[in-house]
Amino acid sequence: MRTSVFVSGLASLLFACGGTDPAGGDDDGGGESITETDPAFTIESSELTVMPGEEFTKCFYFTTPNTDKVVIHKWASTMTPGSHHMIMFRSISGNQPADGTIDDCNGDVAIPIYGTQVPVEEILFPDDDGNGQPLAQELFQTKGYFQMHYFNSGEAPVQAKVSVSAYALIPELAEHVSSYTKTDLVATYNNDIAIPPHAMDLTVKATCPAPADAQIWQVSTHSHKQSMKTKISDGAEMVFESTDWEHPGDRRWSAPDFHTFTSGQMTWECTYTNLGDNQDRTVRAGQSAKTDEMCMMTGYYFPASGPRGCFMDNGSCTCL
Repeated sequence: MRTSVFVSGLASLLFACGGTDPAGGDDDGGGESITETDPAFTIESSELTVMPGEEFTKCFYFTTPNTDKVVIHKWASTMTPGSHHMIMFRSISGNQPADGTIDDCNGDVAIPIYGTQVPVEEILFPDDDGNGQPLAQELFQTKGYFQMHYFNSGEAPVQAKVSVSAYALIPELAEHVSSYTKTDLVATYNNDIAIPPHAMDLTVKATCPAPADAQIWQVSTHSHKQSMKTKISDGAEMVFESTDWEHPGDRRWSAPDFHTFTSGQMTWECTYTNLGDNQDRTVRAGQSAKTDEMCMMTGYYFPASGPRGCFMDNGSCTCL
């Protein structure tokens, strides 16, 4: 089973963004839009049949269709009924199954690009980095995959799929690196999760170095159904907290008040109670929302040289 380093993706995988517009609504008539009207590319998964009461996680593999760099200013996604959440990952090694393959998420470690837990989602990056420049995420052609969690609570089979579109800055801005500030994902993953049978209010905490000299404009968390509470801290300061594992929401900042981890450390924690379907076994870190757990911090930082993923394993933190 893959241990994936998030986050939004979603995503976000990030994922778990609230669908609000931190840039002031430029695409909705609030000002002159700096985002292309048509997507630079769209990726859509194959349909899967989800039977009544069925729950599972699958991965759909792809290569992004862009041949040149895309300077992304907005992500948009849709999930049909039966889809619980989706995280879009980019492969680190490029070693993955052929495009169009659907499997049980076996393969290499990956970095999240985007993620969502709501049926229709948009995340528009801030137009102002504090110096009047918009934020944008650079994406070269890459191999990747959707991690898709499906659950059908209805009484009839459903055909489920997800799609993600990337929208670029207008060409006049994207042609000049000085005209935008690069932002990208920061995500953490804790592999040291072991929730004993019948555990109550067990907190699992981890700390990793924060990106140096970075500003944060969005954070959230990702966990599974044993989770009662998630929290992100900057030293003694509580940065984000949620008691809803399915829809944790997020926290966002805008110019000039972006967040900086002044302690130099990112601490994320999850509090678990194991009295449900898995109460007679030890629950460990893994991909399945049905049988495993996660505890992740996800967010966006700038200025960025690329995605940053931190992985806690055996009490030691490694950042990629």
